Amino acid sequence: MKLTKLGHACVRLRKDDRAIVIDPGVYTPEADALDGADAILITHEHPDHLDADRLRRAQAEHSGLRIFANRAVAEQFPDLKIQEVGHEDRFSVAGFDVQVYGDLHAAGHPDVPPVANSGFLVDGEVFHPGDSLTVPAQPVPTLLTPCDAPWLKGAEMVAYLREVAPARAYSIHDAYVSELGMEVVASWLEVEAERSGADIRVFRAGQTIDL
Repeated sequence: MKLTKLGHACVRLRKDDRAIVIDPGVYTPEADALDGADAILITHEHPDHLDADRLRRAQAEHSGLRIFANRAVAEQFPDLKIQEVGHEDRFSVAGFDVQVYGDLHAAGHPDVPPVANSGFLVDGEVFHPGDSLTVPAQPVPTLLTPCDAPWLKGAEMVAYLREVAPARAYSIHDAYVSELGMEVVASWLEVEAERSGADIRVFRAGQTIDL
């Protein structure tokens, strides 16, 4: 399986000429982000994870394109053909096995209630938590860890890495970070990699990792 980082929190997973894309949002600038995708997984409704206009165009152009998301997303975007999924659901699409973990977005502003958020564990290998620090009820070989957000501190990122204890962890959710800031993120991840012996590092847009 090949894991490719796209803009911000978006990734593509490909195997056997089939592909799924997770969280193509408005901060995912790649025009070809959805090209060849058999399915799209959406963790939650925020536009940095869900570019509704892009999804509408994609479904109009490819009637067989399947979109999976939680009920809150499906209700907010009734014009999209969305298959609803929720915590502890399991489904297969395009040859991938997907398990759903988590219910809510991480707490952010004290006056704004958290929205629904669904993390996706693909083929028992790669976990994309969306905007959460959800810990699946099973080992996670490869964690996509948010590295910067209004709801996240660096110490929380480190605590999350230590709690999940993956063999590999790669950064996502980076559109808000300057190049200088990413150097800081990289240094923190390097320390964790040395401490744990795991492959933990910054994952930049355009990079592909074979799993």
